[in-house]
Formats: sequence, C-alpha cells, structure tokens
Amino acid sequence: METVISFIIIFGALVFFHEFGHFLFAKRAGILVREFAIGMGPKILGITKGETLYTLRLLPIGGYVRMAGEDMDTIQLQAGHRIGVLLNKEGQAKKIIMNQKHVYPEILFLEVEEADLEKELWIKGYDEDEKLVRIDVARDAVVEENGRETILAPYDRQFDSKTVGKRFMTIFAGPLFNFILAFLIFTALGMMQGIPTFEPVITEVTEESPAAEAGMQNGDLVTEIEGNSIGTWDELVESVQNNAGNPLEFEVERNGEALNFTITPEISEQSPDQIGVIGVLYQSPVEKDFLGSFVYGAEQTVFWFKEIFRLLGMLVTGQFTIDALSGPVGIYKTTEEVAKYGFFTLMSWAGMLSINLGIMNLLPLPALDGGRLMFFILEAVRGKPVDRQKEGMVHFVGIMLLMLLMIVVTWNDIQKYFF
Repeated sequence: METVISFIIIFGALVFFHEFGHFLFAKRAGILVREFAIGMGPKILGITKGETLYTLRLLPIGGYVRMAGEDMDTIQLQAGHRIGVLLNKEGQAKKIIMNQKHVYPEILFLEVEEADLEKELWIKGYDEDEKLVRIDVARDAVVEENGRETILAPYDRQFDSKTVGKRFMTIFAGPLFNFILAFLIFTALGMMQGIPTFEPVITEVTEESPAAEAGMQNGDLVTEIEGNSIGTWDELVESVQNNAGNPLEFEVERNGEALNFTITPEISEQSPDQIGVIGVLYQSPVEKDFLGSFVYGAEQTVFWFKEIFRLLGMLVTGQFTIDALSGPVGIYKTTEEVAKYGFFTLMSWAGMLSINLGIMNLLPLPALDGGRLMFFILEAVRGKPVDRQKEGMVHFVGIMLLMLLMIVVTWNDIQKYFF
C-alpha cells in the first residue's frame, strides 16, 4: 500500500506540474482552456470553475489540457438547423440550444439561415413568424446540445489564433515545468537533509585493510596525498585507484592534529581494471545552507539532465536495447525498491523522473510536445502553417507507434518483474 500511495503521489505530481505549465501559459496567451485533466479514461471526479472543467480520471498514465480550437472543437450552425435562443438584457444570444430537451421560458426559436460563431458572432434565421432576424451572439455565450453545455470560443480565444511564439511557449511550458519541479525537489532536499560537502572524510575503516594497518581511523580528514592537496572525495579516490601497489604518503587531520601515514593501495578483487583500494568507506558530510540549497538544486537538475541525455545517446547508438526501457510497470517496481531507502531517496527519485518526463516530451517525435514544437519551428521558417490535415495525420501515426512501443515496453516489464 505504501508503494501504491508513493507511486500515485509521485506520478500525480509529475503530471500535474506538466499540465499546469500548459494550462498557465495557455491562460496567459488568452486561450480558452476547456478541461484540465489528471489521468486518462473515464472521469472519476469533475469540478467546473470559471470556464474550465477540472477532472480526475481513472487511469494514472498521463493527463491533458484541452484547449479551444483543438480536435474539432469548433461549433458550427448549418442552414436549416432549428435552434432555441435565450437572450440577455442587451438582446444578445447568451445560450444557444440545439436538440432541445429542456423547456425554457422566453425562448426564441429560429431556423438558421447562416451564422458566424467564431469571428463576427451573429446568427441569421427565421423566427416563428417566418421573419428573417439577425441576432448578435455574446462572447461568453453557451451552446447546449443534448443536455451538455459548451462555452462558445471566439476565434481570438482559440489556440490556432495565437502567434507562433505564444503557441510554442504554451506547448514548451509542460516540459519546462517538469524541470522546474525537479529543481524545487532537489532544493527542498538540500534544505531538509543538508548539502553534501564531498569532503574527503573517512567514514569507516575496514578491518585488516591497508588503511587500518597504517593506523587510519574513522573521522580522519585527508588533506594531502604525495604532497598534492586533496579537497574532495573524488580526488582521493582517483589518487588511490591509479596507484595500485605503489606506496602513497597520506597527510590527514585528526582532532586538529596533522598526521602522516604511508599506505600502499592493494588491487581490488571486485574490479577487472586493476584499480587500487585502501579499505575505507565514505558517506559525504552535509551542511545546512539556505542559499546553497538553491545552488545544489540547480546542480542536481543539470547533472540528471546531462545523464539522461547520455543514456538516450546510448540507446540511439545501440549500446543498449529496447529491453532496457521501462514503462509504468517498471517505474512502479523501481519506486517500490527506492521507497525502502526512505523519504529523501524517494524525493530524489521523483526529481530524476520529472527531468526524464520533461526530456522525453521534448523529443521531436509526432504526438509528443517536441513533435508539435517542430511543426511550430517549421511554420516560423516557412512563414505559413503546415496543412492541419497533414499535421494531424503525422500525429495520429505517431500516437499509434507510441502506443505500440508502450505495449512492448509494458510486456517486457511484466515478464521481467513477474516471470
């Protein structure tokens, strides 16, 4: 149960921040956001606030922000349609009823002659006296069809009406907010558990090791090796590993006193590379530093950003196969293992996952955010948009291929962890 709760919280937070990025920048661009959804599939809970429906859906495999003008969202009235119209105090249509199922007082019935519900916002039609009338439509009018209400979206509130820059930022904001979330997580880790100093302090000396035989003790701070200043644990490790079998002069600080030891690194039995070891263990000391926590958060975000790109490069060059990829099942099982090491380790895992989600979405693949961004770049270069039907077909093929990849990866995860 702890694993299930951890997975839901982590995955929910990653999806929420991703979609919140899209949502926030869409609002800033003046785009009407119809739905903000966490999860996919059947709706569990829905709350309407303002012009947006906020939903929680059954399957925790993603989320979406549905914006006006996307996916055949536009509402059209054809000649011959019979509709009901409710007017506001200014005589504008505030509600347009199609396929009427409810009885409204003071309703005006029209047989549509022509209409413009996007730019000029008007309806022409014949009333019950067969008189041709023209009615202006309010910008915030509602269209009701089969009991379902949809807010009218004038063209200037639709996604496609915005400049290339605003559309680009609306889509890019999703991955961007995943990187911001990772930065906040790593910064919070620095504040709560402290910032690793990476000082070359010996945490534990292994019995009967070269370090123990020379007299080194727990808590010793290594300051020099062979006269060379040692400032970090990595510098200590590099000096030892590169000198298997060679005596080294160590200078350490113990309780404010400088001591010298001669230690000969022995060849590690666990490595085929003939590296030297002296038999000491390390756990980085930490320090509390409020401002330093922000630096630590940025450093960790950049580190994992580079690391994930390095792994992507290995996948592209064939250094590991598709079997090494993990889907939701693999992420769940890894979360189960990570949770055993405590809350802080789980937070670090969440930060890494957030960066991974952001990078994956920026890949220039159809149906992903990166694929859509490529079309915006192409539009900016050409000076005109790509035909929407052609773009839609590319994204449709991309979705099918991604679904196939997800099935393959999930099947591999099931075989790996359950069989």
